[in-house]
Amino acid sequence: MKMADNLSLKESVLVYLDRSGGLQKLSEDCKQFNDPQHTGAVYRFCISVNPSDVIEVDPVLGNCILHDPLRATTLFQSVCFLALKTLSLVEKIHTESQVNVILKLTHLPPFPEYTMDLCSFPRKYGPMRPVSMEGLVIAMTRVTKYTQGARFLCINDDCPCCTGFHHIRVHAPGATESATVRNDFSCMICNSQLREDVKFRVLGDKQLVELIHVKALDVVNAHQQRSLRYQSVTLFLRDELCNSMRIGRLYRVLGIPAHVHQWPNITWSVEANTVQPWEPEYPHKVSVSFQQLLKATASSPWRFPAIVAHCFGLDIAPPGLYNTLKMGLLLSLVQTRADEKDTFSNLDLLVITTDTLILDRLMAYSLGLACRGVRHQASGEMFASLSRDEHGTGTANIHAGSALLATGGICMLGDLACYKKDRLDSIQSVLESRTVSVFIPGKKYGEDADQQLSFPIQCSFWALTDPFQRSGRADCAVLGTAEMGSLPIQLADAFGLVIQCRDMVGEQTLLAQTVHTLQQAVKPGKPLYPLCWEFSSQDYQELLAHAQSLKVELSAGAEKMIHGYYMASRRVRTQSQGVKMSVASIKLLVSLAEAHCKLCLRTRVLEEDAVIAVLLCENSVTLKHGASALAIPPDAVFPCDLVDVDSLHRRDTSLDELHQNILRFIYAYAPGADTYITEE
Repeated sequence: MKMADNLSLKESVLVYLDRSGGLQKLSEDCKQFNDPQHTGAVYRFCISVNPSDVIEVDPVLGNCILHDPLRATTLFQSVCFLALKTLSLVEKIHTESQVNVILKLTHLPPFPEYTMDLCSFPRKYGPMRPVSMEGLVIAMTRVTKYTQGARFLCINDDCPCCTGFHHIRVHAPGATESATVRNDFSCMICNSQLREDVKFRVLGDKQLVELIHVKALDVVNAHQQRSLRYQSVTLFLRDELCNSMRIGRLYRVLGIPAHVHQWPNITWSVEANTVQPWEPEYPHKVSVSFQQLLKATASSPWRFPAIVAHCFGLDIAPPGLYNTLKMGLLLSLVQTRADEKDTFSNLDLLVITTDTLILDRLMAYSLGLACRGVRHQASGEMFASLSRDEHGTGTANIHAGSALLATGGICMLGDLACYKKDRLDSIQSVLESRTVSVFIPGKKYGEDADQQLSFPIQCSFWALTDPFQRSGRADCAVLGTAEMGSLPIQLADAFGLVIQCRDMVGEQTLLAQTVHTLQQAVKPGKPLYPLCWEFSSQDYQELLAHAQSLKVELSAGAEKMIHGYYMASRRVRTQSQGVKMSVASIKLLVSLAEAHCKLCLRTRVLEEDAVIAVLLCENSVTLKHGASALAIPPDAVFPCDLVDVDSLHRRDTSLDELHQNILRFIYAYAPGADTYITEE
């Protein structure tokens, strides 16, 4: 009866291969094996299998693929061998065991039984069947070799197995190298010892990857640490899957869990079958409160983001304090994104302040709203570290540091006073090149030659510094510059956007912060500022997620203003200060303008967005190199406190005046500006 069942299943396999184009692909794959230079005992074929289509052909076969993949592989192997021999596609194949079939699943049914949650996956014996999992890559090894298949011959010359391809061993999911190649195998006919015919050994590529649940990042970000513990799972990537995953990225993996026996230990791992990039679904909606605010401020292109920044972080600081910084944090959160096409946009932020405690808390609060945020500890690894792999390969295992874990999000460095000079130099180098290099000594990790690998750093960096804590000096040699202490000016330049949080009202600022903190302690959970718009952290998280997803384009007016300001500023500063405005300044201007446009929930970057970008950039350059002919106030983006409608109107009027000043500056100093800017 079982033989009849197998025959029926093989017929179904043949029907499916014929309908899905698998037979045609099998024929094309055979061309590479007909090369006279190709020698090997095993011939590997990858067959794409859609479980839904298979179930339509034969439900029993579909169930076999989903719950007994080893048996299903044997069925496909038998059918493929028969097709190869019938059509004479590969003359070198003599026995069925020489055909190594790999079934590549396109997907799994969307049911809990086929999903493995990395937070609570079971560590127990059970059927080796495919499951789906999503996670974050935190470590990976270099690519090494493993034995795909080997041929063994009987040492007894009178045995028919002393020649031919009767004894073939191929790698199976969860098997170690010793399960494929050993010297104690026995002949199944005469029970004599088998020896390997080494010239027919077939090698493949292997790579190990460590995966964790994305929620495990809560342990290393600014959220309150939970009592939960997370365990990583080891993936085995083989052959075409090698180098398909990158550190710091999220993936959906279809694989077969297996227990790997390495005496005296038993380790639990997953043989990857299919790997796909994955992004969790974030809420892309705007709350009713923000929709009402957007409608109420529609008359001005500047009011909505101004109020959003003004009411941001009220749990940390009272409204009106650090508005420019809050705006910078929101713009960085909106603009930092890595998409599926591997294009990346970022906005780095350096804050100069004497109140590092409050601003550290404000940054930590903002970090919690990022799609991915990692708070780096000064004693931890920032970029990457090495260890020896523990799964028998002996090669180097590369572990992600904070910056790699924050891929596509924010890496918060905190106070730069905690870092030594060599670490500050490393930060500057990474900010300038956006890559980090890892040197792997070959002698230490079992390789003939040393190797140096480079990894892209795709996150935004936030940092703050107290200049007087570092140097104790308060003098400024150049008008408008900020005291940087012992922080190198090259490092400040590498950050791009620099914001100085000034205590504009002296002791009143300290008093306002003190009253705010005491009110929170006495009246926890109660609104402290009833005149302000009330927005929850969830409202901000949803707003930022929606704004981040917007695709924007530059208008002609915004593009002309950014280009004109860059040319004029480059000319003025080079002549008067000897400061060369790099091309990175244009990227910063475009990034700021796009971020402000997104925060306004628009898709077209207006000239008004470019005005905010120019003001923030000019203030940043002034703090580092001094004032230029474009004389703007230190807090140009927020020239007055936003307490009522009149103050919003005064801000609009002030920004309109600054808009005209920028145009006059461009007209006066940018070469050829008169061709595209009309003097008003």
